[in-house]
Amino acid sequence: MKKGLFITFEGADGCGKTTQLKLLAQYLENQGRDIVITREPGGKGLGEKVREILLNYDGPVSDRCESFLFLADRAQNIDIIVNPAVAEGKIVLCDRHIDSTVAYQGYGRGLDIERIKMLNSIATNGRKPDLTIVFDVDLETSQKRVGDNKDRMESAGCEFHNRVRFGYLDIAKEEPERIKVVNAAQSIEAVFDDVKKIIEKYL
Repeated sequence: MKKGLFITFEGADGCGKTTQLKLLAQYLENQGRDIVITREPGGKGLGEKVREILLNYDGPVSDRCESFLFLADRAQNIDIIVNPAVAEGKIVLCDRHIDSTVAYQGYGRGLDIERIKMLNSIATNGRKPDLTIVFDVDLETSQKRVGDNKDRMESAGCEFHNRVRFGYLDIAKEEPERIKVVNAAQSIEAVFDDVKKIIEKYL
């Protein structure tokens, strides 16, 4: 049986990670790989309900409440979707995971980063991705890509999103073996070429 892998896609809103995830899924499926796609928040089932609250609830949400909702979704995703699929030798591609909470709620919202890392570890039972790709893009480009129809997180403001971007770059420096940074300001094709070069080393 082929070895399972858990690969996460990270980056600020508008970085193009979801597009790259879909391209990689097709690329790997064409090679005969068994692929599972999931996301946080919003993995199939319960996670979809949590996602609706996090992105579209129109009342006040405390920063700590926001963090715990993401963590609850994460625990469900890891236990119900990720771990079983990897154990079966499948490659799981996940749109956002632990690093999003550090970048958005830690760097972005200003919550205690070490505490978030501890809570992430509880939510995942200590599991980390085998590989994380961070798609880095400047604020002006990301905002243009997002457009005017923004959800609650995307509407947080330029200063917030700048903190998130540089938070991701700090996180990548801390774990260079797991986290690879790709210049996402390039064309879709050029970005995907970089993604394939990274992935091939893990396959």
